[in-house]
Amino acid sequence: MKDRPFALIGVNSDDLDRARAAVKEHQLNWRNFQNRPEGSKTKISDDWLLNGWPTIVVLDADRRIRYRGLDCHEGTRIARELVSAMED
Repeated sequence: MKDRPFALIGVNSDDLDRARAAVKEHQLNWRNFQNRPEGSKTKISDDWLLNGWPTIVVLDADRRIRYRGLDCHEGTRIARELVSAMED
């Protein structure tokens, strides 16, 4: 979805060194955040009510949740539909 109105953001629950190594090893080119950022008392997964990994959350242009679940194929389908609708 390069050069299209789309952003992918990851939230990683591994310790920071392991997360950095995974980003480097797999050449992940999207933003990744730690589940519990340094200095934070809360976890992103708690704030977003995530109960499984990986949980896919697709937001539309108005930041409304259009999909939340564990099925990456369904999440991808919905994301593609939303992006195509924005480009029409």
